[in-house]
Amino acid sequence: MVRFVRVLAVLLLTLLPGLTAPAVAEPAPLPWTGSWETAPSGTAAALPGAAVRNVVHLSVGGTAVRVRLSNRLGTRPLRLGAVTVALRRAAGPDAVPGTLRTAAFHGAPEVTVPPGADTVTDPVRLRVPAGADLLVTVYTPDDSGPATYHRTALQTSYLARPGAGRAADESGTAYTATTSRWYYVTGVDVRGSAAGSVVAFGDSLTDGNGSTPDTNRRWPDRLARRLLGHRTGVLNAGIAGNRLLRDGTGPSALARLDADALDRAGVRALVVFEGINDIKGTPAAHDTDAFADAYRTLLARAHARGIRVVGVTLTPYGGYPAWTAAGEDVRQRVNAFIRTGGAFDAVADADAAVRDPADPRRIRAAYDPGDHLHFNDAGMAAVADTVHRALTRRPHVTVPVSPTAPRPATPPRSAGR
Repeated sequence: MVRFVRVLAVLLLTLLPGLTAPAVAEPAPLPWTGSWETAPSGTAAALPGAAVRNVVHLSVGGTAVRVRLSNRLGTRPLRLGAVTVALRRAAGPDAVPGTLRTAAFHGAPEVTVPPGADTVTDPVRLRVPAGADLLVTVYTPDDSGPATYHRTALQTSYLARPGAGRAADESGTAYTATTSRWYYVTGVDVRGSAAGSVVAFGDSLTDGNGSTPDTNRRWPDRLARRLLGHRTGVLNAGIAGNRLLRDGTGPSALARLDADALDRAGVRALVVFEGINDIKGTPAAHDTDAFADAYRTLLARAHARGIRVVGVTLTPYGGYPAWTAAGEDVRQRVNAFIRTGGAFDAVADADAAVRDPADPRRIRAAYDPGDHLHFNDAGMAAVADTVHRALTRRPHVTVPVSPTAPRPATPPRSAGR
């Protein structure tokens, strides 16, 4: 009898008008993962009426993208009149035909970003492969005051003069001027099967100074290629001139940690390579305890988010004009803390990888672009190898970063989000 009633109930749900079977839950959307990043480092004059075609190099790919844009360092509201994304066609400003998409902001074609704020576009359906160049074009119709930008892009991007071109132009014919800065754009997230991302957090050594422009040979780029098999994105949060303990070029590492690292999408590991600018500035003012306290603060804040932290030893700078014996002593003591202090989840000994065996105060001549501080392409590769080993070495296996899907990240204070 009970079975008969159950069968009858199913028939009634199927046949009688107005009655429906229980709804089947929709599958959860795939998580977002950071594929490319740059950190705001300063401001430049606004470009009213112009379109900036930023060229950015992705690490991991996906089936959709969303773009992070910033007025974080601006002093007036920023009106974004149009934002488009497209795959880049070879070199130059041309888009691959059929790939250009217009981004929206809560369905609207434009948005106004308050000073001090960031924003994120709606998802844009566009299949992007790993290692692709993406064109992110930003049209600013008004004079919005100081433009938030990243100075040391080491990448040629393009400008269309006022009235000369539109963000939605597939052809780059109107983009006749070039720039070595990234304007407004600070990140690209992808939706797909990526396992999470690693943030490279540091100064000019991470930003890429010394590497060959337009070749993507910074050490985070090299690391991204090594981690492709792990489906792991790599985000470059380096700022040339940045400091660990104090503001310098951009806010200090502690001040910008959330916006430039912890709040990014799908972050599972943080690689900290920062402190040499503090040392070569005023070394007498900083002892090992000051650095140790700063590193421990970074670690605690990252661990609170479930993010593992790799510490990178500070590399030599003997021969650089600001080198001093006192600064070298601080560097050695800070490195001893990074190596043996037990604070970090893993250690990448970049100092050991790049120093000259005949004079450990200096980097190897084969890695020196000539200023005795930064790295050429070969030096960048050596740092990337060292960080890669630290990320994947047991027992501190950091990548694959998680067997589970990455947690969604909450973007910084946003406009229209």
